[in-house]
Amino acid sequence: MSEFTVTGRWQARDGWQSFEKTIDAENEGVAREHTLAEFGSRHGLERAQVEISEARRASESRTESGGEGNDA
Repeated sequence: MSEFTVTGRWQARDGWQSFEKTIDAENEGVAREHTLAEFGSRHGLERAQVEISEARRASESRTESGGEGNDA
């Protein structure tokens, strides 16, 4: 599985609120589906009340150790 960052907005009582979530999923479609399911489960929202603007694969470069040029 890969890590995806999903961004968008959801309809709260006082207006639209932005969100950014990190989801482990097999592909972009599954990441979007899991995000919609989580908002429905946690906040009781319908799918029409959640707008996903982007789902992108999270950067793989987090595991790199900055070994070059770090001599003090």
